[in-house]
Amino acid sequence: MIATRPEEIFQEYQKGIDYKSRIGLYETVQQNENFYLGKQWEGVNAPDLDKPVFNVLGRVLSYFLSTIVSDDVAAQVSLFDGKPDEGEQIALDVVSQQFDQIMEQDSTKAKNRLIVRNAAVDGDGYLYAWFDPSEKTGQEAQGRIKTEVIENTNLYFGNTQRADVQSQPWVVVASRLLLESARRLVPDEKTAAAIVPDGDDRPEREEEDEERVTVLTKFWKVQSGGETHVHCTRCTKTTVLKAPFDTGLTLYPLAGMSWQSVKDSCHGRAAISGLIPNQIFINKLMAMCMEHAKRMAFPKIVYSRAAFPNGWDNRVGVAVAANGNLTDAVTAKTASVDMPAQVMTLIDKVITYTKDLMGASDAALGNVKPDNTSAIIAVQKASSVPLELQRMAFYQFVEDTIRIFLDMMRVNYGTRRVVYLDSEGEKQELEFDFSILGEMCLQLNMDVGASTYWSELMQVQTIDNLFERGIITDPVIYLESIPDGYIKNKAGLIASVKKEREAALAMAGPLAGMTGNEGALPRETNAGEAALFQSAGTPTAE
Repeated sequence: MIATRPEEIFQEYQKGIDYKSRIGLYETVQQNENFYLGKQWEGVNAPDLDKPVFNVLGRVLSYFLSTIVSDDVAAQVSLFDGKPDEGEQIALDVVSQQFDQIMEQDSTKAKNRLIVRNAAVDGDGYLYAWFDPSEKTGQEAQGRIKTEVIENTNLYFGNTQRADVQSQPWVVVASRLLLESARRLVPDEKTAAAIVPDGDDRPEREEEDEERVTVLTKFWKVQSGGETHVHCTRCTKTTVLKAPFDTGLTLYPLAGMSWQSVKDSCHGRAAISGLIPNQIFINKLMAMCMEHAKRMAFPKIVYSRAAFPNGWDNRVGVAVAANGNLTDAVTAKTASVDMPAQVMTLIDKVITYTKDLMGASDAALGNVKPDNTSAIIAVQKASSVPLELQRMAFYQFVEDTIRIFLDMMRVNYGTRRVVYLDSEGEKQELEFDFSILGEMCLQLNMDVGASTYWSELMQVQTIDNLFERGIITDPVIYLESIPDGYIKNKAGLIASVKKEREAALAMAGPLAGMTGNEGALPRETNAGEAALFQSAGTPTAE
């Protein structure tokens, strides 16, 4: 039996806190965040000691994140049962266009980078999606899909031994809201007045400067009539903010990824967990080296108190009065003590071993002299191979997110006016009923490719070479293959080439009846098209 009363849900929430405390999640997340951000001397009571930070872990993690999210991710929808008909193809084009629109309006790609960052530093990263019906769309159908990044310390599972979100019996999302924000969630003033601030025993919430209340949003799945629907309720410790209701969704609106899976645990292991003692050792040894340099690297002057009754003055150009014979040894200097070279060697080795164990060599990080470019590229590619598991986990997370978007569009979008491109590349507008998506058997194919500036230049260069060598002879195909943004008025150029081609074909019609070779014009027509294309100019990849 699923608990739906506030007291029962809050009791499940407390059990989730107890589990996270037993596995040390709160302390691990707080420590990992500090070390990633460079706050690596927290809690150390040494006021006279310099506290240097050589953030090896942060440097390596930045490399990891940039490597994984350097590729753009796009989703294409296809049918299980083969080639779609015209109506189904329109539906697929509309859905794909809506995916791009959601990601653009909600900055989903930027949030995806934050998800990977949370997975690398904290162990897990989660994205929560919901439908906001108040968002204006410029048409009668209102509302759009929004997303929010959820910390792994704010997500609680019914089965703590499984990491798969969709297989959970129930999921609770916890939020610490300002009192006024929580009261605005309910329209009833009497119910809003019953919401009171509460405390929280979690360590990262001990220093809250304003009155807050814990709001719990619970999801669970109910099977009825052969279908599975997600139900939801929202409450505080004592007050129901939204009574249980059927969302109509078939999937939990939550997607996540772990950096490294842990057996029989719903939480993963972060990339820097276990290597923090190495970072502490590096910082401590460097602090001791600095202290040695301050104390022992500079010689000290020793003088005879009897010879200098007024003390020693070390200012430049100042005369010092002395008693007795000045030829006697009245001053001396102590010899400086050199620090053993093994200390710096040990520090270098610890840094090198730590980076190697994390899978980031000097070549991968760019800390090498580029004498052999090919060898460096080969080493960098080999260094990124251990990250393929995390890259695949990220792609799976994006696919799960797209499936949730598709489910939410089916339930909440209704009939909307949409714009899509037909088979000829022309924009078409129609009223589309998104509820038909539930009747279509859709299969998601993830199309992943690099979208960096250099990759686009390489594409332009390749297309140029293919056209110059005659492998591509059609100017229209050439122009369509050039990435957007490299040619001004590309669509106009394509239309102009097509118009000239149609005019040439129209002129060839009357000549077809003439004797001889007058009617054979493909070579002259292609030459004319090539001349027209060359007059338009070609992009140059510099």
